[in-house]
Amino acid sequence: MKKTATRLADGRELLYYDSRDDALRDAVDPRPLDPADHRTTEIRRDPLLGDSVAIASHRQTRTYHPPPGQCPLCPSRDGRHTEIPAADYEVAVFENRFPALAGDAGRCEVVCFTDDHDASFADLDEDRAALVLDAWTDRSAELAALPGVEQIFCFENRGREIGVTLGHPHGQIYAYPFVTPRTERMLATAAAHRRSTGRNVFDDTLAAERADGRRVVLDGRHWTAFVPYAAHWPYEVHLYPRCRALALPDLDDAARAELPRIYLELLRRFDRIFDGRAGAGNPAQVPPPTPYISAWHQAPVHHTHRSEFGLHLELFTNRRTPGKLKFLAGSESGMNVFINDVPPESAAERLREVASE
Repeated sequence: MKKTATRLADGRELLYYDSRDDALRDAVDPRPLDPADHRTTEIRRDPLLGDSVAIASHRQTRTYHPPPGQCPLCPSRDGRHTEIPAADYEVAVFENRFPALAGDAGRCEVVCFTDDHDASFADLDEDRAALVLDAWTDRSAELAALPGVEQIFCFENRGREIGVTLGHPHGQIYAYPFVTPRTERMLATAAAHRRSTGRNVFDDTLAAERADGRRVVLDGRHWTAFVPYAAHWPYEVHLYPRCRALALPDLDDAARAELPRIYLELLRRFDRIFDGRAGAGNPAQVPPPTPYISAWHQAPVHHTHRSEFGLHLELFTNRRTPGKLKFLAGSESGMNVFINDVPPESAAERLREVASE
């Protein structure tokens, strides 16, 4: 992997990740942009829940479903200048122009998986997926070393139904100045589990799912994908390395080598979940690609119980049947108590049915 660092016209950092050692990335951003250092975020603490909320008013002006030919994540070609000055690229990472976290309140980066606007992550080959993994790993390590950063979150939102405003295949990385509430809860559970059993909760969860088998979707040599016993979403898969790691930089070589194949297969199965279930004989009724959130959960940088954490991916969709979405209604939004209409065992069976031949 070759990594090339440069700057955009407003001072934001841009990084190219290439599989070729001879790749030349010297294109300059000629856009007349204002300096990016005026973008700041205020972190406010909820006095009842103890949660942190980011107040980022500058995001109101962020790009929203640009017209065809105006995508800011495509390469710069034919006289049109975008966020990526090069005329082509493999993987590119840059500081978000409209970040949710900025200044002393963390950092947000955009990860472009390919320069092909009409592709998706599932369309990548294993070599490109491995390059994205290298970029995630490199950025996780570098961002964790920044002053004030407490947690690194690599994720992808795909699909309008999820709330995506740019269709180009891309993900994001958030460097939080605090430990997120969800991770705090996981670590509290892990600490309690250690006290009561002397074992690690992530190790025990993986062992229990593999022993049961009904919810296992994929079982590789180094990774296991399963629908969790208490899945929140209609179709939700958790992907665990068989040898527990704390964060992406801690994966061993064997797990790192197998991950692209396993991950691509999961994404392709998600795109086939609803095939043939509705609209038979009427192509107009065939559902669009499955919307999803793909979220890497990594150990916080400095937490007391950091060593109890287990790196894992959580992949889920808010589509429950063709043409129907699961909305967070009163119980979910008001009380954070999820109600799942699809039994996890049924979801796992469906995800096994749509395996690649």
